[in-house]
Amino acid sequence: MQLIGMLDSPYVRRTAISLRMLGVPFELRPLSVFRDFDAFRAINPLVKAPTLVCDDGCVLVDSTLIIDYAETLAARSLMPRDSEAHRRALRLIGLALVTCEKAVQHFYELKRAEALRDASWQQRVQGQLRDACALLDDALHAAPADHWLCGDHVTQADISVGVAWTFTQIVAAEIVSARDYPAFSGFATRAERLPDFMALPPT
Repeated sequence: MQLIGMLDSPYVRRTAISLRMLGVPFELRPLSVFRDFDAFRAINPLVKAPTLVCDDGCVLVDSTLIIDYAETLAARSLMPRDSEAHRRALRLIGLALVTCEKAVQHFYELKRAEALRDASWQQRVQGQLRDACALLDDALHAAPADHWLCGDHVTQADISVGVAWTFTQIVAAEIVSARDYPAFSGFATRAERLPDFMALPPT
């Protein structure tokens, strides 16, 4: 299988880390949706990262859906089985994905010519980004330092939250700082020390 996309995308990176943790073999093809648009389009006309090309040629998109498929291949899940822990994981993953989404929107707005930027839209997106980080920071303050977010083992919540913070520091560090969200940033520092994170840096 081939995973298409750059690891500087949080969606590609959470997918790649998840595949690695599940033990699902894949080849990473680091194509950019910008610089390699034509090559990417030849694989997937949608030019959406991540794209997974299965061994039989079937093409899947969206990080959550690709991870879901990978779990069927691995015959195990990165989600907790306990209903309460599962709900906690869903909440944290949702907050992490909103953090990524708003950081991406902030980044793309800054790529527009300054005269074309929408100040009210920027303010709204930045506020949503800060609010998502604040909710995660509050949730992580209660997380025990000797456990992971939903128990003794790393789950999708740990992957998504760790990847989300690292991405904010690449594209929106001027909006969210470790000083303002110490629990969130501290957790990500811990997650980034995991071998599967270190094997797939956001470059």
